[in-house]
Amino acid sequence: MSGHAPEPSSVNDDDLLPTETAGYKVGQAKTLEEYATLDAEDESLARWKASLGIGAGGASAAPSAGPSVQVLSLSLHSPSRPTPIELDLTQADKLKSLKKEPVTIKEGAEYSVEIKFRVNNLVSGLKYIQAAKRAGMTVDKLESMIGSYGPSPEPVTKRFVTEEAPSGMLARSGSYTVRSRVIDDDKNVYVDFEWTFKLAKEW
Repeated sequence: MSGHAPEPSSVNDDDLLPTETAGYKVGQAKTLEEYATLDAEDESLARWKASLGIGAGGASAAPSAGPSVQVLSLSLHSPSRPTPIELDLTQADKLKSLKKEPVTIKEGAEYSVEIKFRVNNLVSGLKYIQAAKRAGMTVDKLESMIGSYGPSPEPVTKRFVTEEAPSGMLARSGSYTVRSRVIDDDKNVYVDFEWTFKLAKEW
C-alpha cells in the first residue's frame, strides 16, 4: 500500500495526522548494518537494538524487498462476542469492498481494535491512527504507538485500548465511517483504508 494514494474519502487527511515524536528528525533512517555498529558501548542503545533483533554481528533476519511493513488484517475483539470480526487487508479488491459492507457492532459493547502485520525491514515509530465520522462529524479518534521493529518472518499482533460502542436509538440510526492508517516516523504510510460499521442490539 505504501506510495499509493487512497481513493477520495469522507474522512479528511487532517483527521489522521500523527502527533510528532519529540526530538525526532525525519530523514535520518539508517540501514540495519549502520544500526548494528552504532555506539556499541552505549548500554541503553544496545538494549534497544537487541529488542529489534539487531546485534553487533548484524541483524538476525535479512531485510526484504518491498515495503518495510505489510499490514495483514484488522480485527475487532470483544468479551461479549465469541469470535473476533476480522478484515483482510492483503487484497486491494477486499479493501475497496469494506466501505460498502458495514460491520455490525453491538451498541454499548466494549471492543478493542487489533492489527496484524509483518515487518520486512527496520521500521521506527510505527503508529496506528483511526478517525470515525458520523453524518459528517468526527465522533472518535484513536492514535496509538505500535513501536519500532526489526525484520522478522513471524507476524506481529498489536491490540489497542478498549473502547465502548455508542448506544441509544439515535446512535443506531445510520452508519459510521472509519478511516484507518498505519504510518511511521518518516511519514511512510503502509495502509490507509476506510471501513464502516453500524450499531445493533446484538452482534
